Amino acid sequence: MVRRWTAATERRHPTNLLVPRDPLIGREDELDALRRLVRRADVGLVTLTGAGGIGKTRLALQVAADLLDDFPDGVHVVSLAAIRNPELVASAIGQALGVNETGDQPLMASLRAFLHDRQLLLLLDNMEQVLESAPLVTSLLSSCPGLKVLATSRIVMHLSGEHEFPVPPLALPNLQQLPQVQALSQSASIALFVQRAQAIQRSFSLSAANASIIAEICVRLDGLPLTLELAAARLRVLSPADLLARLTNRLTILTGGPRDLPARQQTLRDTIDWSYDLLPSEAQRLFRRLAPFAGGFTFAAAETLVADPGNLAGTSSRRSTSIAALEGISSLIDNSLVQPVASVDNEPRFTMLETIREYAIERLEESGEAGAIRRRHARHYLELIETTEPAFFNREWPVWLRRLEQEHDNLRAALQSTLSGGETELALCLAGALVWFWYDRGHLSEGRRWLATVFAQAVTAPSVARAKALIGAGSLAHRQYDLDRAVEHLDEGLRLSRELGDDWSSALALINLGLVAHDQGDYARARELHEESLGLCRASGNAWGIGISLSNLGWAALFSGDLGGARSVTEEALVLRRQLGDTLGNGYKLRTRNGCQGIKDGH
Repeated sequence: MVRRWTAATERRHPTNLLVPRDPLIGREDELDALRRLVRRADVGLVTLTGAGGIGKTRLALQVAADLLDDFPDGVHVVSLAAIRNPELVASAIGQALGVNETGDQPLMASLRAFLHDRQLLLLLDNMEQVLESAPLVTSLLSSCPGLKVLATSRIVMHLSGEHEFPVPPLALPNLQQLPQVQALSQSASIALFVQRAQAIQRSFSLSAANASIIAEICVRLDGLPLTLELAAARLRVLSPADLLARLTNRLTILTGGPRDLPARQQTLRDTIDWSYDLLPSEAQRLFRRLAPFAGGFTFAAAETLVADPGNLAGTSSRRSTSIAALEGISSLIDNSLVQPVASVDNEPRFTMLETIREYAIERLEESGEAGAIRRRHARHYLELIETTEPAFFNREWPVWLRRLEQEHDNLRAALQSTLSGGETELALCLAGALVWFWYDRGHLSEGRRWLATVFAQAVTAPSVARAKALIGAGSLAHRQYDLDRAVEHLDEGLRLSRELGDDWSSALALINLGLVAHDQGDYARARELHEESLGLCRASGNAWGIGISLSNLGWAALFSGDLGGARSVTEEALVLRRQLGDTLGNGYKLRTRNGCQGIKDGH
């Protein structure tokens, strides 16, 4: 008997695995074969392949759940659906495992060290768009004997030692020799269709009157689980006969489409097209506008993309926008185009399957409003990041940090869209605001890559946003002990800040330059820089800046051999900490504006 995943099992073995409540239908043979394959001592990598919507992810999740007791160090799922840059795969794996990049060790080295002595199953979901990262899997497997990898991909990775497992469609009935209703209900495709139909209409049942129609629907849909679920959702407004009539004209591409089109377009495009056509115009517009969201979205985020430009102000308009978003998302959920998903902070969250999201992106491009919607998406996340910035130095930071981690794919998407769309000033604001998130979570190399790209495209005219981004780039470089590059960025950021009269940014640049000088062993220079930053912070009354400058000055004095001076400034710093309730975070709120308000408020 197969041991199924339970909460008790989760407590015994660490996992981030979430298995849908609905039972897996019609995959008994595949489950048995996969369990035996993964358990083999000579197998390290198993890749589930097949067309989009065929059920690779659902099958892999169930296999992983069944094998939890086989891996003492747990089963961990890494979703790659929203990632397009192969360089980010290692970061996604580290995020799932809780392994962060450190200043003195590359991320891959940290991953190998973490996994070396562990017996662990890693599920890499949606590898097809990051196939260039496939050698990373081989590297981990070759150095970690207790690691096994279960991957899903529309394309085999062609790696040494890879065992491909093609996932077939669900079993279909023979239309020429249909069995009796009871036997027909055991067909996997029909069983899934009926299950989803009953979730829509509790009274629905397979009967002698509709059996042949349901069987033909399943055959027309090729037994693909996603298309079966989308079709079943239509039974809310269509009879099975009406549904079949619509499929006759809509899915001819399934058997006669051009062979040079991607598999997902040959099997899913018309199904999604047909579902889209049945939506009210308002829901169609919302569906298109949700396309920029990567990795899910909240209701509040969706609201920002509902209203047309010019209709964002006023209590009445906001109330209308909220109602439109509520009705629109409910309609999309009803039509299986959007799914509710778990959230880290219990706030309702939604997502699109990637094949559906790709269709939404195409529709958005056709609508002519793609640029405006992507800008609004980016501005929403800029506002979110700016809201979190003051919390970086106080007790609220862990709460905001979890939220930013959940939105990481959206933050990446916002950066990419602003850069691709030539919105360089907005990209500069986003990158500069994200520095503390990258810094704290160890996304050091990723943050530096984004900043380098932004600097290469953004105008070089002096601005507070550019100074802030340069200082952030210097901080990340310092964290990785790239001291020469850190000084280069920080000096330029300090020059701009002074030119603009931005005392807080100047102080922050001086603080970081002082830390670099300390690491270079130039303690006299470090003291000069920290004294200068202290003077600026005292003049502006910036409590956090005063406290951190005093603390750093104490260290520099100590390493210089000035024990009396070190004690004096350290005692002052301790007094300040007590006055601030043992946190220096409130002082950070006194910083000057970052220069992006006008961009953020634009429509």
